[in-house]
Amino acid sequence: MANRQITVYWSSTGQSCYAAREFLSSHGIDFTAKNVVDDTVAREELIARTGRMAVPVITVDDEVVVGFDRGRLQRLLGIR
Repeated sequence: MANRQITVYWSSTGQSCYAAREFLSSHGIDFTAKNVVDDTVAREELIARTGRMAVPVITVDDEVVVGFDRGRLQRLLGIR
């Protein structure tokens, strides 16, 4: 899984945001977390990539996962 670019766009008010981050952490996945409430650059990146402000959004390289879709993340990352 080396060299994967994984980013989690999140907000501190979303339970699914915390669940997504915990899921990745519990599987030893390194990721960059960007809080779209506090970070205007991250918010603009999120809108540019998805056209909306829904969080969490997890990007795995060029794949965009809107919401905490555990099954899709498992497939993309090759984890169980």
